[in-house]
Amino acid sequence: GWRANYVQSIGRDLPPAGEGSIFSRIIDSGMSDEEANIVHRGATCFVILNAFPYGTGHSLVLPYREVANLESLDDGEQTELWATVTDLVRAVKTAYAPDGVNVGLNLGRAAGGSVSEHLHVHVLPRWTGDANFMTSIANTRTLPEALVDTAAKLRAAWPS
Repeated sequence: GWRANYVQSIGRDLPPAGEGSIFSRIIDSGMSDEEANIVHRGATCFVILNAFPYGTGHSLVLPYREVANLESLDDGEQTELWATVTDLVRAVKTAYAPDGVNVGLNLGRAAGGSVSEHLHVHVLPRWTGDANFMTSIANTRTLPEALVDTAAKLRAAWPS
């Protein structure tokens, strides 16, 4: 039942188009972490759920500062980014017990970066056999859980 409401609501709660990436607009919008599906905030980086996930638990780690290139991060951002990716992988493993985890970046539009102006690291739990016919044939993804529930699970599993 919740899936239809979710699909119909995508984009309604997002900040309107304007200056900066969608991530910058979310951070600057004043939305609560719960409304924005932000899982964790650090000093220079944060974790947000992917609004269009490939599967349950698909999260993004990114700096608050909008930079496109990995080499444009300052030392503090680099250190915190990778520490946060590691903490997110731990939280994903605790919350979902996946068979594996994909961690990756798409740097630049040609590399598949849909928001290429704001670097972000994808963390995606994977299970044996999770690439099913829905994605292969119908270009459709199935999610057994609402994003708000995913965010709550990852927050509860976040390493102290």
